[in-house]
Amino acid sequence: MKKVLIVVVMFLVSVFLAGYTELGNALAAPKEKVVAAQEKKVFDAHDTGVRYHFKDKDMDFNFGTLVLGSTVNHGVEIGEAFYTAAKIKDGDAASWQEEWFKMARLAEARGEKSLAAGHKVSARDQLQRASYYYRISLLSILPDDPRMKERAAKSRSLLKKAGELFDPPLEYIEIPFEGTVLPGYFRKAAPGTKPAKTLIMIGGGETFAEDLFFYIAPQTYDRGYNFLTVDLPGQGLLPMEGKPFRPDMNVPMKAVVDYVLSRPDVDPMKLAAYGYSGGGGFVPQAAMHDSRIKAIAMNSAVVDAYPLFSTMPVVLATKKEIASWTIFHGNIVKAICWRWGVPMDKPSGLAAANKGFTFDTAKIAVPALIIVGEGEYKSAEVKRQQKVCMDNFPNPMKKMVITPTVEGATNHCVMENRSLVSQVLFDWLDDVFK
Repeated sequence: MKKVLIVVVMFLVSVFLAGYTELGNALAAPKEKVVAAQEKKVFDAHDTGVRYHFKDKDMDFNFGTLVLGSTVNHGVEIGEAFYTAAKIKDGDAASWQEEWFKMARLAEARGEKSLAAGHKVSARDQLQRASYYYRISLLSILPDDPRMKERAAKSRSLLKKAGELFDPPLEYIEIPFEGTVLPGYFRKAAPGTKPAKTLIMIGGGETFAEDLFFYIAPQTYDRGYNFLTVDLPGQGLLPMEGKPFRPDMNVPMKAVVDYVLSRPDVDPMKLAAYGYSGGGGFVPQAAMHDSRIKAIAMNSAVVDAYPLFSTMPVVLATKKEIASWTIFHGNIVKAICWRWGVPMDKPSGLAAANKGFTFDTAKIAVPALIIVGEGEYKSAEVKRQQKVCMDNFPNPMKKMVITPTVEGATNHCVMENRSLVSQVLFDWLDDVFK
């Protein structure tokens, strides 16, 4: 009898436990679905999908795209880049800053030695790399650190010096704007004053004009186009002058167009503007207000910055997650906050700071090209905004190109394959400007 009772009790207990487990699973399921839904909303534009060198994702993104990507345009040398990377402590901001600074000084010394001896080509090549190494060393330096202004000035002065050794020269320019200037560079396609096709290159939330020179300038004048780039409010050192990013970026862009069209070597009927990252919103907004811009390209299009920023991990990060960030990544985020006028310890404010950064797709009358890396296109919000553009741009000369992962052209701004970006951009522009 006892054995029978034991069996019955065990059976009842097992049934109870099974029911409890099923109930627990049923209660847990909605929470898991919520978490999964939240994860789908998060999109890290700096996740390369591959590892170039560093475990720290932000450091690796900058090394693989900003640094190595510039090799094709003489921004860095592979040997120098990997030697420097090998000396850097993974995720450590101070180590990154110091090692790139050391390489900058070496290249600068070589350049000055060649220049003093009259070897202009050698001097040009060394000095432009030195300029960019100083610029790279700025990553993760905070704005209250005096080294930011010092190294930014050094980077600019060396590119100006190297620019004088190009033929035609790379001109340093300053465009007056609201009590200050928008600094940048112009290089004509050929000697003389014959009007030529012109590309205005505009960057995003973390750029200096020097980045844009090494991004696409050589490919621009190789194809017979003038090249112009500037720091807009929010970029370079302009936030130090009380000029953070602003929703009406078309206003400073108007000053840029005024300047470029004042030059006799610019063909006013063949003026294009190309913007990457945040520039993918600034450029079409400018074209919406300024019919003097005859064609635009975006990498990728930012119809509305607010929902895009709302999907970023830095905006959604918890206090615990923020505390786990490396110093390098944390400083990068703080610097971005500074550029948008957001307290550096409150990255969650970046989303609200981007309200109003929009443009009306139906009012973009000119030919428009969208370039987007396959990896970035995996973002549901990125994909949605590109579709809004392609569905509503009225000009029949509109096109979208998704550059492929299998060709190393997948990341944000496709900085890791600038030759492919240039092929897509200029083949399209050549057809537009026939």
